[in-house]
Amino acid sequence: MDSNIDLQKILDEHGKWWRGEPGGKRYSCPVGANLRGANLRGADLRGADLSGADLRGADLRDANLDFSCWALWCGTNHVKVDKKIAAQLAAHFCAVDCDDIDYQKARKAILKFAKTSHRASDLGLE
Repeated sequence: MDSNIDLQKILDEHGKWWRGEPGGKRYSCPVGANLRGANLRGADLRGADLSGADLRGADLRDANLDFSCWALWCGTNHVKVDKKIAAQLAAHFCAVDCDDIDYQKARKAILKFAKTSHRASDLGLE
């Protein structure tokens, strides 16, 4: 990761922007942003566009990813998450409409866990 970038300052300014506080600034990760192995633990990433970021091995535990864009590609391999984020990902998986029998089996296997997500009711998983 580029040591000239003050990641904490960027995260603080983005959080202020999201909350509508003075001094806030919206940030999105440029395509190919290298956040590999970054310590983003507890970061306020609400509304962040992480679609092009290389997050391999990054620590996102306790981060807030609500309304963010986290792409499905190999650049998110081995990201460290906590139970809250894992349940949120599971809830989004369970909210898609797929009639394939293998998907239905997988959905049934994780649905109870997915319903523990703080976004479960928003996704219709009551």
